[in-house]
Amino acid sequence: MHKRPPTMVRVPNVTRADIASAARNPLAFIAERWTPTQRTVQQAALISLVMTVVIVVTGGAVRLTGSGLGCPTWPKCTEESLTATHEMGFHGVVEFGNRMLTYVLCAVVGWAIIAARSQKPMRRSVTRLGWMQFWLVMGNAVLGGIVVLVGLNPWTVAAHFLLSTALTAVAVVMWQRTREGDSEPRPLVGKAVAQLVWVLVGVSVLLIAMGTIVTGSGRHAGDSSDVPRMGFDWESVSKLHAVLAWIVVTLAFALWFVLKAVDAPPGPLARTRQLFLVLLAQGAIGYVQYFTDTPEILVGVHMLGSCLVWIAVMRVLLAMRERPLTMADVPAQADDSRLSAV
Repeated sequence: MHKRPPTMVRVPNVTRADIASAARNPLAFIAERWTPTQRTVQQAALISLVMTVVIVVTGGAVRLTGSGLGCPTWPKCTEESLTATHEMGFHGVVEFGNRMLTYVLCAVVGWAIIAARSQKPMRRSVTRLGWMQFWLVMGNAVLGGIVVLVGLNPWTVAAHFLLSTALTAVAVVMWQRTREGDSEPRPLVGKAVAQLVWVLVGVSVLLIAMGTIVTGSGRHAGDSSDVPRMGFDWESVSKLHAVLAWIVVTLAFALWFVLKAVDAPPGPLARTRQLFLVLLAQGAIGYVQYFTDTPEILVGVHMLGSCLVWIAVMRVLLAMRERPLTMADVPAQADDSRLSAV
């Protein structure tokens, strides 16, 4: 028997010019050699959104476990060590672990930027949204360091959460833009309905901001030591927060009723119904935690609910117009049968 000669693996030639080109503009270098499918770009944007929610929830876990000063300085964990040490125990592990998740978020957002940049034709609007996420992540990382350096000052903690809310909004917009074209948006509802939606968005922002004040005035200071609170009466700000929540619920129901009355397309109706259900669930959790002396687990679930409410509000806003996805917007290697219709 004759032995078959071993299969030779062809190694691509990498020239000095290729190396220089990759060093000068790595995104362009990758884009020249790879075209992602439409589904890949959508998934990259969705993963960045999910990771944004994850880091908000884990940041809440840091505070709720009293680990906010588990790493007492920044950017190092201690004056002598970049990482948590054995002597720092559980709180050091929790705080340092949350810091490490920032790098995961950066990697995920970076992947979304690369996927968007590599589309053909390249969609600059989607790529810009990816870069907006990246700089928001960087800004929030610095703000998180300031939170530690000022000893968990509740106002800086509130700003940290609100910047995460802005990051979530951009992530939702990018996810939506990956599933539509670049034509001018066509409104699906009348001007009066659109104005009602913007009122809903505005009151939702106030609701989230008031939630940070409730948190900053409550008993979960983020550290086992005596961390100063905002100074507001917790009972009063909690009731004001509940009033704003009921206003948002009423606006959502009113919007759903109006959309039904004007025979709106299925998309806006479905998104509004989803928002209404998320609001009801979040409200139920809020009342239970209020009457059970704010147990840590329910506060954490309520923080997750806050993210889901904000995502649902943004999806309602974006559902009020459409940008049909045309063949010119589809990457060259995309399989049309796999395009998401959600």
